[in-house]
Amino acid sequence: MGKQIWIAIILVAAAAVFFVSNNENTIAQTEPENAVFSSSAIPGQIGGQDILGGYEVDADWPREINNKPGDEEWTWGAGQSIFAESEDRVYALMRGQLPNIERPRTQYLRDIAPSLSFPIGRLPWRDATAASLPANGGTGALAEEGISAWLARGLEIGVDARWDYCVVVFDADGNMIEEWTDEQGNCTMPNGEQLQRPHFVAIDPYDAEKHVWLLDDHKHTIYKLTNDGSEIVMQLGTYGVPGADENHFNRPTMMDWMPEEEGGASIFVADGYNGTRVVKFDSEGNFITQWGEPGARGGETRPGYWHNVHGIAIDPVGRRVFVNDRTNNRVQVFDEDGNYLYEWSFGPEPADIHDFMITADGHLW
Repeated sequence: MGKQIWIAIILVAAAAVFFVSNNENTIAQTEPENAVFSSSAIPGQIGGQDILGGYEVDADWPREINNKPGDEEWTWGAGQSIFAESEDRVYALMRGQLPNIERPRTQYLRDIAPSLSFPIGRLPWRDATAASLPANGGTGALAEEGISAWLARGLEIGVDARWDYCVVVFDADGNMIEEWTDEQGNCTMPNGEQLQRPHFVAIDPYDAEKHVWLLDDHKHTIYKLTNDGSEIVMQLGTYGVPGADENHFNRPTMMDWMPEEEGGASIFVADGYNGTRVVKFDSEGNFITQWGEPGARGGETRPGYWHNVHGIAIDPVGRRVFVNDRTNNRVQVFDEDGNYLYEWSFGPEPADIHDFMITADGHLW
């Protein structure tokens, strides 16, 4: 059985839905129909940790890739990001392909420990994040060594993984209707730059032309593309060069937009795995400001300090910036200029919130 993308898990990173009110100190929890939430008595914690909530996994979405000539023995690699422009146009970032192997039979290792079994790893049974190209995905890892670190495990490109189908578009039924590659099938941008770890894809909700934004954290670069991916309209960051100024990122992760009175939208970038800052640009890509400092892994309580700035979401009404301090399981909230307002916790492990978003109805997912 090939690995499937679990849409419910990707889109519903947290198992609760929150209403973002205009009161800076109030976030009221609401529940989708049939959702089951775990309660918590931990001070400052909001929401439970039920992974799926009121949603069901569609195990056949997207459709397998093995019906295409040359791909009969392969399945999708790790699903990195997803964005629905409409029901019939869903963008997804995939980290290549993995061998389409059968799930191993569960074997209990009672001679080691009565509760231990094999396979061991993330749901459902294979850790595609670790198996897919490249390596060095974690906080503090050097992006420049991502491919060599993967090869150093004794793995071979073309045998243990392949690097294609990195940017794809699906219809409502999970059929692949577009793949953004060059004529040779390589995962490249229109300017020829090779993608190494595409991490985030989305459309600015205030952009009538529906440009597609694509972020590659290993190449420290953000691309603004035409809706069909044929042309680069804007590029932020310096390809393959890490840094911490207005022209460089250090493994950026996510981004979001805030509408401006004069038109267009400001750009906020979570930077990121190694950058530990938020960077703000105007709608033309001009640098405005940045904030954030490197913090401890676990137990960090200082405002504006992060260990991993992973998710970011904008409240356009209250003009607030919600920032996910992932490895400290907390959300810090700032005004649009980077002034700290308040924070809350997702609770202890297994909480591991990667991303969140604020929808047009004012709910934080």
